Amino acid sequence: MEGRASCTLQGIHQPFPRPDVRFACLRGGVRYVAGVMGRNYAKTALLMGGLIGLLVAIGNYLGGPQGMLLWGSIGLLFNLGAYWFSDRVALMVNRAQPVSRDELPVVYEIVEELVGRAGMPMPGIYLIPSESPNAFATGRNPHHSAVAVTEGILRILNRRQLRAVLAHELSHVRNRDILIATVAAAVAGLVSAVASMLRWGILLGTGSDREDRRGSALGDLVIALIAPLVAVIIQLAISRSREYAADSSGGVLSDDPEALAEALERIEMVAHARPYPFAGPATAHLFIVNPFTGRALARLFSTHPPVEERVARLRALAARLHGGGAGLDLR
Repeated sequence: MEGRASCTLQGIHQPFPRPDVRFACLRGGVRYVAGVMGRNYAKTALLMGGLIGLLVAIGNYLGGPQGMLLWGSIGLLFNLGAYWFSDRVALMVNRAQPVSRDELPVVYEIVEELVGRAGMPMPGIYLIPSESPNAFATGRNPHHSAVAVTEGILRILNRRQLRAVLAHELSHVRNRDILIATVAAAVAGLVSAVASMLRWGILLGTGSDREDRRGSALGDLVIALIAPLVAVIIQLAISRSREYAADSSGGVLSDDPEALAEALERIEMVAHARPYPFAGPATAHLFIVNPFTGRALARLFSTHPPVEERVARLRALAARLHGGGAGLDLR
């Protein structure tokens, strides 16, 4: 059966559909994945702390403890609203439509098999009317999640590659990456909004009136120009860190990191010839491959790591997990 793995451990050959048994069979590979995931989570926590700390520092600069409390409260409200409505917004702006099992039987079969292995509830399945190959997952938690694929990705990937892509997307849901990305985007957006208000204040001459608040002209300028850039850089670093984590955990979930590496290379190649028509900065971080196909400066501020680096890491993971072919037998 496709997607059903087996493990040869000390001469014993047995199927292992349960994730805990599967992980036990991965020997040195699971230690490698655990180390990668641990480093990614630590990096994400550090970056999130820096981003929230930047917002709190701006609030303290603008209004002391009261300002810090005010902007912290506003940030919390922004995060709650973004967290609650982000899935519906992402599906709507990308023109994703729900589809039935009769319409996409292969996708349903693969997702059902993967969620069974991961111990997750079944997400909603959506189709995006675009020939550009891509996919994304969204939702505030595994019980309120959705996976969307474009028409293009269904045309260019074989079943094995598509299964690996869907495992990657389900890993985003299981790892709560949508929540992390939503919080990061909301905080970065709030920092940018504050900076925009200060820029307008400086242009209109109201920024120099500080009798009712703390601060200086130089401080205003730093927040107006530098803080938004720092916030965006941190947000993008968080997004790239979560992509690496989803690659690792998705490779373990599918037991086939090589298939995900092949899929990424194929998607990247075709996406340049078929640009995604609904690409927007608000949802770009959700996709498995950056829907913006620009280079140079656009890649410097990309929500995704370079595909070449992701592929290299996945193939290193495959070597660890499979141990030259003795560890896992994918069928």
